[in-house]
Amino acid sequence: MLILLVTVGIGLLAGVLGAILGLGGGVVVVPALEFALPRLGHPITIQQAIAISQFSVLAVGLSGAAAYLQRGLVQARTGYMLSPYTILGGTVGSVLGLVLPAKVVATVFALLLLYSVYTLLRGLKRVEVARPPSPVMLPAMTFAGVASGLLGIGGGTVQVPVMNLLGGMPIRQAIATSTFIMGLTAVANALIYQAGGLLNPRLSCAIALGVLLGARAGAGLQQKIPERQLKIFFALLLVFTAAQLVWKYWV
Repeated sequence: MLILLVTVGIGLLAGVLGAILGLGGGVVVVPALEFALPRLGHPITIQQAIAISQFSVLAVGLSGAAAYLQRGLVQARTGYMLSPYTILGGTVGSVLGLVLPAKVVATVFALLLLYSVYTLLRGLKRVEVARPPSPVMLPAMTFAGVASGLLGIGGGTVQVPVMNLLGGMPIRQAIATSTFIMGLTAVANALIYQAGGLLNPRLSCAIALGVLLGARAGAGLQQKIPERQLKIFFALLLVFTAAQLVWKYWV
């Protein structure tokens, strides 16, 4: 019972941060599960945590996107155009997640987070106005899908910088549209991890419950945070998560 309550609590935090920052919550869920559950007598591998995280991604996508759609922030046409690329990438990433060693997955995760920090901070001084998209946007979104499937992160850590910096989309619309896309991508990812026998149904449902509650609150809080602070907060969270992974698997 305690394990389920802790898992719901992790889901609440992931849901709030996920909706505020356009993440699937995986940057919170994966390291938090790996940290908390073994201390409660429930060992868990990074691949199992990633499988459970796919449910948090799906929950954030459903709950957060509904709130953003009501506020008119989601560029739905762009989301539908980009989602096939993220779904394809997510399928490839999920298959890789079943076969790659945990240390490799954790290292890729950490490097991806740090690169996302660099791209976000580099764009801090950029004026938030819509611009024509870059030609490399579609390959970058496919890579975001690979990251989603491989790392259980929803792809938002890549999607938001890609749509903001390469797609010319203001940060709030990028976060909202990323949330919309990740729900579509997570369905295929979760099915693959279920087929691989890594998905724990009870913990997945507990995560999803917490995330659904947290994501609704987070979507409302996001509009109250200035855009510059939103980017800085996003970057700090990613650095902290990357440091945790490096410490666990390399130190």
